[in-house]
Amino acid sequence: MKVSVKHIRKDKPLNLKHYVNWFEIPAYSIERAVAFYNTIYSITMETSEINGYASAFFPAKSGIGGAVVQGEGCVPSMTGPLIYLNGGKDLDVVLSKIELAGGRIILPKTMINEAVGYFALFVDTEGNRLALHSKR
Repeated sequence: MKVSVKHIRKDKPLNLKHYVNWFEIPAYSIERAVAFYNTIYSITMETSEINGYASAFFPAKSGIGGAVVQGEGCVPSMTGPLIYLNGGKDLDVVLSKIELAGGRIILPKTMINEAVGYFALFVDTEGNRLALHSKR
C-alpha cells in the first residue's frame, strides 16, 4: 500500500534533544527480570504495582529513564524495536555479568567505529533481545 505524503503539513523541525523519553522492557516474571538487571548493573530497582501492572524502575539520576513491566500485553520478544542500554564507561563490565545472571550474549562486544564506540546484543531472562552501547 502506497501512502501519499503530499498533503502532510511541513512544520519547522522540533529540534528535540532526545527522541526517546521512556522505555519499558516487558517481563513474564518481574522478580526474575529485576534480579537479572540488578545483577548486571549492580543496582537495586524499586518496584510498584498499579492497575494490575508490576513495574521495576531503573534508578536513572537524569536523562532517559525506563522500567521492567509485567502485566497484560507485556510480552517479551526477540523481534521488534531494539533498545540500546547504557553500557557505562566500559561495556565489558556489564557484558561480563549477562550470562552469570541468566541471560545470553548473541553478539559479543563489537566496534561500530572509533568515534561511536562499541555495542553488543543479548537476550535477557525474559526472552527480550536488547543491546548495550559504550565508548569503550
